[in-house]
Amino acid sequence: MEENFWLERWDRDQTGFHQRSVNMQLRRFWPDLGLMESDAVFVPLCGKSGDMTWLHAQGHPVLGVELSPLAVAAFFSENGLVSRRRRQRHFDVAESDGIRILCGNFFDLTADDLVGTKAVYDRAALVALPPAMREQYAAHMAAILPPGTRMLLVTLEYPQEQMQGPPFSVPQADVERLYGPLGDVLLLRRDDVLSLNRPFAERGLTAMHECAFLVTARA
Repeated sequence: MEENFWLERWDRDQTGFHQRSVNMQLRRFWPDLGLMESDAVFVPLCGKSGDMTWLHAQGHPVLGVELSPLAVAAFFSENGLVSRRRRQRHFDVAESDGIRILCGNFFDLTADDLVGTKAVYDRAALVALPPAMREQYAAHMAAILPPGTRMLLVTLEYPQEQMQGPPFSVPQADVERLYGPLGDVLLLRRDDVLSLNRPFAERGLTAMHECAFLVTARA
């Protein structure tokens, strides 16, 4: 997807992908990552996700990256946070109370930006990308993550021919192919969620599953 696609979605308030409640897989499996409260967490393509405030409430410093300045501004305003602003290389940085968001392109991140990161939470990034971009995304993620980083990855599986993404269907085989070179990939859970997503059923989907994976980068 081109940058303008996502910027226009935020400009037009077409943000049906935004979840108001904390993701159930995050609540269920975050303790399985075995992190300390002070361990820093990276949230790619974070939007204005409330999952970041949940992670921060667990004691984690949170770093997000987001393309849309509208999404970044909305996150801080909707959570009653006053952010400090500065420029850092390719990014406009907004931060407040242990949550820092880099506004810019994910692919401009370097390993220096993620120094000290112990975990990644990806609910909205991989599923937002068409197949042609996933290889580049996963390769860049592998290049910038510190060794030993753990990732909680949440994906969707559905008959792709029944609906045009985003969000896109990302089969388990694709997850294993993309992240196998990075480290160990473990499927934690696969839930039928079609009944919880009526808009997708109304668009013609006959099946939808949400999957949670633990990816552990090699040391």
